[in-house]
Amino acid sequence: MAATYKKNSPYSDTGLYGKFLDVLEYRSIPKNPNDVIYVIDAIYERRPDLLANDLYGDPALWWVFAARNPNAIEDPIFDFVAGRVIYISTQETLNAALGI
Repeated sequence: MAATYKKNSPYSDTGLYGKFLDVLEYRSIPKNPNDVIYVIDAIYERRPDLLANDLYGDPALWWVFAARNPNAIEDPIFDFVAGRVIYISTQETLNAALGI
């Protein structure tokens, strides 16, 4: 039985283990030639929700940066530091991958 979460949630595809939520598995964010290379600004340090809001208009998409950059961001909050280089997916890529 799967839990019911919104499509923009990182838990959207995570199942249930008995009465409890199973281990989080990030949804796949595909690589795209239109992805932008971005250096995290100091204003967004440890605040992926602010960057997601500014880029996508939805702070709930904070987790897509870690999902798209698994080699650069292991912890989606504490690894989100100024000066780190990451790939930013386009809105169209997210819409197609997440169904939003």
